[in-house]
Amino acid sequence: MLRADGRRSCFTDDQDYRTFRAWLGKALTDHDCSLHAYALLPKQVHLLFTPRKTDSAVAAVMAMGRRYVQYFNRRHRRTGTLWESRYRSSVIQPETFLLECQQFIEWQPEQFKITQNFARYRWSSYGANALRKVDPLVSPHAVYDALGRSPTTRQKKYQAMISRKPDAATTASIALALMQNQPLGNERFYAKIERLVGERREARPRGRPKLAAMDGTR
Repeated sequence: MLRADGRRSCFTDDQDYRTFRAWLGKALTDHDCSLHAYALLPKQVHLLFTPRKTDSAVAAVMAMGRRYVQYFNRRHRRTGTLWESRYRSSVIQPETFLLECQQFIEWQPEQFKITQNFARYRWSSYGANALRKVDPLVSPHAVYDALGRSPTTRQKKYQAMISRKPDAATTASIALALMQNQPLGNERFYAKIERLVGERREARPRGRPKLAAMDGTR
C-alpha cells in the first residue's frame, strides 16, 4: 500500500490514473512481477503481486513511485514528496489468503465510500478478475485459476465470492498485517518464515484492548 502524504490526493483526474497505470505496467515488466489485484484510490494505492526475484517487489514499487512523483510534480507544478514515508507491505500465504486479499483490495473503493458499488469502480482489477475484461496489468494467480477449469467457471465463482461483503475478522487481519509490515498466513507459514529469518514474524495487536471492545460495546 502506498498512501499520499498529509492526506493529500495522489490522483486528481483520469490523466493521473492512466499515467500511474502506465508506470505500473513498466515496473512490473522491468522487475519481473505479476500483478493479481489492484485498486487506485484518490489518496492511496493497493497492489497484490508476485515477484519472481528476491528484491523485485521493492525495486518495482520504488521505481514506479519515483517516476510517478516526478510526473505528478511536473504536471501539477509542485515540489517535494507525494507518498507518506515508506510503503506498507505484507508477505501472504497464497493458499490461505490470496483470494481474501483480492477481495479486500477490490472492495476498497466502497469501503472508503468513493463509490456505492465497488464493481463499477473504473480503477481496480475487478473488471479483469470478475468480468474477463482485458487488462494488461493483471495476471491471474494459480489459486485464482484453481477456481474452475474454464474462464467462465472461474469468473462466476469469483463473482459469487467477492459479491459478499468481506468478513470483518479477515479484513482486520489483513489490515493489521499490512500496517505492521508483517506476514499473513497460518501457523505453518509463520513457522517457515521463522526458520528462514531466525525470528518470529507475525502481526499482533499492540497495547491493551479498550474496555468497550472487550465487552462488545462501542
